[in-house]
Amino acid sequence: MSHDVRVRPVSEGDWDGIVALESGAYAALGLSEERSALESRVRASPGTCFALDAEQRLAGYVLALPYPEHGYPDLTRAEETAAVRESRTNLHLHDLVIDEGLRGRGLAKTLLHHLLATARAEGYERMSLIAVNGSDSFWAANGFTARPGVAPTEGYGPGAVYMSRAVLGGAVPAAAVPPAQDEVG
Repeated sequence: MSHDVRVRPVSEGDWDGIVALESGAYAALGLSEERSALESRVRASPGTCFALDAEQRLAGYVLALPYPEHGYPDLTRAEETAAVRESRTNLHLHDLVIDEGLRGRGLAKTLLHHLLATARAEGYERMSLIAVNGSDSFWAANGFTARPGVAPTEGYGPGAVYMSRAVLGGAVPAAAVPPAQDEVG
């Protein structure tokens, strides 16, 4: 991984790139969201959504927002900002995507480390997500545990797994995932 990697807040100029990355990762799976839904997630929690630059371009992004534990966004609609802010203990990692041509370089871990540090600084106790398309092994290697009592809606695709982890008390393992599997969507 080169030294020109930078994590920063999402800006207005990022949206065409974010939509393209999101579509590339999820359209074939039938999980792609409308631009307005993606934008609403950043509006709901701009301090926990980030863009990642590498090789002088947008290389990925992460969208995370406060959500009650065992809750998660509806992929078919925009967020209602007031409802999202009700949860201050659980941060839901809704989406983390790395450009397909840049996967395998540890960029997903860079975003995850940044998000965990932000969650710690803001006082979140837990972080949750829904693993799709077989990515649960990546998330498990990064400290997330499946929560069998929570079944994601069909809108998240077959085999979707709700997972969570404590924010405090543990770093992301440095070499827990083989290089071929170290990047998600």
